[in-house]
Amino acid sequence: MTGTPLDPRALRDAFGCFMTGVTVVTALGPDGKPLGFTANSFSSVSLDPPLLLVSIANSSINRAAFESAPGFAVNILAEGQKDVSATFARPVEDRFATVYWRKGPVGSPLIAGVSAWFDCTLEQAVAAGDHTILIGRIGGFEATPAPGLGYYRGAYVTPAQTAAQLPTGPDVVISAILEAGGQILLMDDGQGGLTLPTARVGREGVQTALAQLIAATGLTAAPGSIYAVYEDVAQGRQHIAFRCAAETGRPACGAFVDLTSEGVAEVTDPAMRVMLERLADEARIGNYGIYFGTHEQGRVQRTGER
Repeated sequence: MTGTPLDPRALRDAFGCFMTGVTVVTALGPDGKPLGFTANSFSSVSLDPPLLLVSIANSSINRAAFESAPGFAVNILAEGQKDVSATFARPVEDRFATVYWRKGPVGSPLIAGVSAWFDCTLEQAVAAGDHTILIGRIGGFEATPAPGLGYYRGAYVTPAQTAAQLPTGPDVVISAILEAGGQILLMDDGQGGLTLPTARVGREGVQTALAQLIAATGLTAAPGSIYAVYEDVAQGRQHIAFRCAAETGRPACGAFVDLTSEGVAEVTDPAMRVMLERLADEARIGNYGIYFGTHEQGRVQRTGER
């Protein structure tokens, strides 16, 4: 007996309510070259024997290599390794070109600077829907004092860094809506979805943080006007989104997509996706407004409205 089909987007959003760590799973391919992918589907399984598991999408080009490899390693990323997460989450010719790594005691690649690592032999590969579960027997591990990188509802979580940078007041997060020729720049969020270029504001202030965020994309764009300001009370965050006109070019990361509801459908964060759908509607008629409220409800103030 089957029920009503589940909405995949709603299901993904629901899964995103569970706060996880961020890992990079590594192995050596048949040619001896290192392979790796970003994953938050990591869990301990057993202390005796020492087992853990991760899952890899069946659509991954590396699935067969991981299933046939003698083992794999799980690298739990530290708070300062969001760039490593992004590198291993997107299609890059050589994901290991920009990270220092070494072979672990069992033989799989270990990435430097991680919060912890586990080097395993492959105990079992289990088919599970559109993913394959890799169960590993731990042959070596190390934990460091470095705080781990978290992920929650489509955004990275760095509690230790945030506490050090903003000891009081709300956590301010900015997003850059970089527009060019009817398209906007979206980036891989590291969890199979998309996101705007986003940064947390520290002591440098909003304007400096926005300029640094734009520069990191490799595009030429002027910091633009505010498009949305909303609070996420539960997370203690203040979000500010800026519209920025960008010159057409090749971004250092991410890709331009059409500014349509279909183009932004893979944006993971629900509030951000709704904001971009509104922008797509407003762009068609040329009547823009600024949103004020929370991540759930608010009002749009049109240009010239008081």
